Amino acid sequence: MGRRDEEGVAPELDLPAPATGEPAIGEKEPPPHYHGHRDRLRARFLNQGPEALQDYELVELLLFQAIPRRDVKPLAKELLARFGSFWALVSAPVPVLRDEFKLSDAAIGAIKVVAAAALRMAKRELLDRPVLSSWQKLLDYCQGTLAHEQVEQFHVLFLDGRHALLRDEVQQRGTVNQTAAYPREVLKRALELGASGVILVHNHPSGDPSPSRADIQMTKAVVDAAKALEITVHDHLVIGRGRHFSFRAQGLL
Repeated sequence: MGRRDEEGVAPELDLPAPATGEPAIGEKEPPPHYHGHRDRLRARFLNQGPEALQDYELVELLLFQAIPRRDVKPLAKELLARFGSFWALVSAPVPVLRDEFKLSDAAIGAIKVVAAAALRMAKRELLDRPVLSSWQKLLDYCQGTLAHEQVEQFHVLFLDGRHALLRDEVQQRGTVNQTAAYPREVLKRALELGASGVILVHNHPSGDPSPSRADIQMTKAVVDAAKALEITVHDHLVIGRGRHFSFRAQGLL
C-alpha cells in the first residue's frame, strides 16, 4: 500500500498521462501524416521525373497547393476512376468537377491549367511549320483539343502556301451528336486569311469516329466549292476518343 500523509489521505502519484493521441500541454502538434508523403512525392518527381510517378500521383501533385490540409490521394484515385485517364480528367468540364466532386475553384484551376498549357505547347509546335510533314503532331493536337468535348465542334485548320498552320478556328458548335458546317463560311474565311489549303476537323462525342452520311455529304460540298477557288482540302478528320477517321486515308477525298 502507498504511504499516507498526516491527514490519512494518500498523496497523488506522479503517473504518466494516458495516451490519448493529443499532444501534451506545451508540446508542438506533429504534422499530419500526409505531409511527409507530399515531400517524398515531390522529391521523387523532381529527382526521377514524371515517369517515376503513376497517374494518380501526378494528380496528387496538382491538388497539393489547392488543398493544403487534406490527404488528397483518395480524391486523386477517385477522379481518375471517374474519368478513366489523366488527359480525360484535365479535359473534364468545369461544372462536373465543381458539382460532382465539390472541388474549389483553386483545385479546378490547378487541374485545368495542365490541359491549357499542353494544348498551347502542342499548337505552338504546329504554327509556322509544314503541318503535312508533322502529321502525328497534328493528330495529337486534334485529339487533345476535341476528343473529350461533350458536344460536337467543327474546326477548320487554315494553311498557307507552305502548308504551315495559320489558324485553328471553331466554325460551329453543335448538340451532342451533330453540327452544321457551311461551305460558304469556311471558304469565305479562307479567303480572308489568304489560306491556300484547309483541314476540316470535327469530333464525335460518342467516341466513335466513323463518319455519318451528313459528314460525307458536307465534305464533298466543301471540296467542290474549294476547287473553284483553288483552295485545297487536304483532309477531313473525325476525332473520337483515342481514335480518328481520316477521309483522305480512307479514299473519300
